[in-house]
Amino acid sequence: MKVVLQRVSNARVEIDGKTVGEIGAGLVLLVGVSQEDTEGDAAWMADKIAGLRIFEDEGGKMNLSVKETGGAILSVSQFTLFGDTRKGRRPNFMGAARPEVASALYDRFNELLRETGLIVATGSFGAMMDVTLTNDGPVTLVLDTKE
Repeated sequence: MKVVLQRVSNARVEIDGKTVGEIGAGLVLLVGVSQEDTEGDAAWMADKIAGLRIFEDEGGKMNLSVKETGGAILSVSQFTLFGDTRKGRRPNFMGAARPEVASALYDRFNELLRETGLIVATGSFGAMMDVTLTNDGPVTLVLDTKE
């Protein structure tokens, strides 16, 4: 499982011009599920993200988690994170999980985040989405359960 995580001041996702998910301060997660991922990967990733200390404390140090700041999460499915561009000019997406498997694991990942007490908004799995966000920092990290 791969996640591109961005700390944001606000974010929203729209489908056909209609807002389907929106948050204030918190994290935007672009979430990719590979063929090899399991519920264990989803659990590890949810725990890591919920506790990751990337928000500034009163001293200006990255010392607080999204939970500790009262922030929210906007989680967006992103199979293209598993695009292989080593050969040719067109990405190969064979590393991404099949949609029925990826959708179930993506939903479980979001459920695990909610179980930690976080507010989690989402897009719609498999839809063409427009994601708008305001980076805070900017702070962007890539997390991968295989690394």
